Amino acid sequence: MSRAALLVLADGRFPAGGHAHSGGAEAAVKAGRITDAATLEHFCRGRLHTTGLVAASLAAAAVLGIPARELDAAADARTPSPALRAAARRLGRQLVRAARATWPSPELDALTREFPKGAHQPVVLGRTARAAGLAPLDAAHCALYESVSGPATATVRLLSLDPFDATGVLARLAPELDQVADRAVEAARRALTEGVDALPAASAPLLEIGAQAHAAWPVRLFAS
Repeated sequence: MSRAALLVLADGRFPAGGHAHSGGAEAAVKAGRITDAATLEHFCRGRLHTTGLVAASLAAAAVLGIPARELDAAADARTPSPALRAAARRLGRQLVRAARATWPSPELDALTREFPKGAHQPVVLGRTARAAGLAPLDAAHCALYESVSGPATATVRLLSLDPFDATGVLARLAPELDQVADRAVEAARRALTEGVDALPAASAPLLEIGAQAHAAWPVRLFAS
């Protein structure tokens, strides 16, 4: 395992397209659910324990070698919103392009052929981590960090929130992030013997509803 590879993959400057997505923060800001650092923290904590946990478990399972087709179907089943499914596949398509250039791998080549329109981003993230020589726990941490850092970064633009305050939110969530990562990997290991139904299916209905409304906005700063 290369700790440096983990830093490269988790770096917000890695060209995987995540900067164009707010993780639901843009819709939450408009709805008045995010107004300051405190409400941002509540929002991110909710994502961490719901969609973040699901993404982290999918990514960890992909590192463990569970077939991508099974994981992608599991991701679809856990993503009711068509807008979020489309966004996840766009991000997956962008990530696999960056990953193949960074860590060339027959598995990543096969993933591109199997999913020409893109697999769900957490599945691609897990396969990318595997190609980079990372462990399931590394992939889970990456997925979880993305689930909270995206909204935190977006809120700086959307609300002109002090970047120091936004970073403070991420720091306060760090212990919970570690705990959720452990849960995600435990579930992924169970899925090896029990099948993908053993993976978490935590839901966040307001994120789903907000994503559908956001997709219909005529003007928006972020793609999702």
